[in-house]
Amino acid sequence: MATIIDGKAVSAAVRGEVKAAAARLAQAAHTPGLAVIIVGEDPASQVYVRNKHKACAENGIRSFQYALPADTTQAALLALIETLNNDPAVDGILCQLPLPKHLDEKAVIDAIRPDKDVDAFHPVNTGKIMTGDYAFLPCTPAGIMEMLKRYEIPVAGKRCVVIGRSNIVGKPMALLMINASATVTVCNSRTPDLASITRQADILVSAVGKADFVTADMVKDGAVVIDVGINRHTDGKLCGDVKFDEVASKASYITPVPGGVGPMTITMLLQNTITAAKNHAEAEK
Repeated sequence: MATIIDGKAVSAAVRGEVKAAAARLAQAAHTPGLAVIIVGEDPASQVYVRNKHKACAENGIRSFQYALPADTTQAALLALIETLNNDPAVDGILCQLPLPKHLDEKAVIDAIRPDKDVDAFHPVNTGKIMTGDYAFLPCTPAGIMEMLKRYEIPVAGKRCVVIGRSNIVGKPMALLMINASATVTVCNSRTPDLASITRQADILVSAVGKADFVTADMVKDGAVVIDVGINRHTDGKLCGDVKFDEVASKASYITPVPGGVGPMTITMLLQNTITAAKNHAEAEK
């Protein structure tokens, strides 16, 4: 039976380090600050923003919240971002996605100054991940790498398969594993004979967004299985991409849903904010 990777425990350990770092920065007269922008009334986004605000408050990071109406214009949103770009109290800027359809997400991401882009979505930061010379990492892939490190699961020399090719998880996940000297294959739900590829994985990461998509016949004995999916069964129960019970009987390590990758995402956002604050404090000297 697989060892369950406890994302809550790893998150708590990292947040302890974040809180200590925030206190040191505050003593040096640079309290870290994170600005979060939300446009409209999307319920899931509102939950995420509340959780981020709470996490900042608990870990010594100032939280600046900007709740804008759904009919906010592109010009008004870009003007706010420019104001935050120039505010020395703000180390990180995050614009909660998705945005209302009349707004251009790419233009919004591009407008955030790269040194304040704590989501690591700006093209400058995604390019730096490609070369391995980065300041920030996208929060979910960074959280996965942190969990592997804390559980002393080696990545170098391993065969890693990532299901999902999104800009937020799949692509950067593959790059981080390549940077860690793994051999990486990126698949998606349309990959022919997908199971024949996933069965080769020493580390299998699923970010496809389909409940119970990964079954035991798709997993090699002893594989490490990382489930990024957040889905719901027809009965409303939260679940991941992986059919947990049957896959756990074959894997060596597995992340549960909830309580696996999820808790790490906001935690790595806090860590990115600390990194930005350290860089800004150094630049002020």
